[in-house]
Amino acid sequence: MLVRHGKTPTTGTTLPGRAPGLHLSEEGLAQAGVAAARIAELKRAPKAVYASPLERTRETAAPIAKALGLKVQRHRGLLECDFGTWTGKRLDQLSKKPEWTTVQRWPSGFRFPEGESFAEMASRSFEAVLEIAAAHRGQTVVAVSHADPIKAILANALGTPLDLFQRYVVSPCSISTIVVSSGGCHVLAVNQTASLNDLALS
Repeated sequence: MLVRHGKTPTTGTTLPGRAPGLHLSEEGLAQAGVAAARIAELKRAPKAVYASPLERTRETAAPIAKALGLKVQRHRGLLECDFGTWTGKRLDQLSKKPEWTTVQRWPSGFRFPEGESFAEMASRSFEAVLEIAAAHRGQTVVAVSHADPIKAILANALGTPLDLFQRYVVSPCSISTIVVSSGGCHVLAVNQTASLNDLALS
């Protein structure tokens, strides 16, 4: 179960990246509580909760782990993309850059200045999911991450090109669910906010 972190004071206005010290807003904390309650209702309880090392993901994961009686395990593979010199910049300013078109339409061909490429982020985050899945075969696991890594994981799971991953919508504290097996991946839900008990692999 891929959970995006809750809202922060800069969600939708700034590209925070991996800058430290960014915490959930009051709304984000409330969203995390709702996500925890939804996950706790599952008939088949998750057996582990992982999170990116950043504060906003750990704060989202904390109530989920508490509701399940588990501890949050950190995994660097779930980290946000390294936006390099774009870290902390306002989105309205970045959108005026000529490179912004490439970010949106040809992300597989873009590397953030002094940072990570989308391709590297996609490979790293999907490898993290495969590693976590291998450690918990036959179990349900929660992984709290960021919008771009989750979108890239979904694209990988669906076998769609990375250049289309910007078409996915992953809202704050939304839950997307995939099944990882020896036969490949199945995507059960994307950006879900309804009851999780209706999920089924048919």
